[in-house]
Amino acid sequence: MSKHNPGFIAVVDAARARIKELTIAQYHPAPFGLLVDVREDNEWAAGHFPGAIHIGKGVLERDIETKVPDKNTELVLYCGGGYRSALAADMLQQMGYQRVWSLDGGYRGWCEAGLPIVKD
Repeated sequence: MSKHNPGFIAVVDAARARIKELTIAQYHPAPFGLLVDVREDNEWAAGHFPGAIHIGKGVLERDIETKVPDKNTELVLYCGGGYRSALAADMLQQMGYQRVWSLDGGYRGWCEAGLPIVKD
C-alpha cells in the first residue's frame, strides 16, 4: 500500500468527517445502492465489482447528473482503498446527493476478501 502525503490525508480526513462510510463486511453479502467506481480508466479495465458503473473521479462532477439524475439514488462509491471515494462522496453531497456512501477498503479490500471481480 502506498504512503500518502500528509496534505492529502488531511483533506481526506476532513471529508470523512462529513460523509458516511461502510466497510466491505457491512456492504457484502447484502449489497445496496448503485455501485460507482471512481477509479481511473486503466484501473477499471483491470477489474471492477460486478454490477458497478464507472465514472472516474476526474469527470464525476461533470457526468454524475447525466448518469444518475435522481439525487435520491443511493450511491456506494469505491476506489482503490477508500481515499478518492471519500473525496468523491463529499463532493456529491455538495451537489445535492444525500444518500452517498464511501466504501472503506475499496477495490483492494474487496479483493482481499476474495469477492468476485469482472474484467471487460
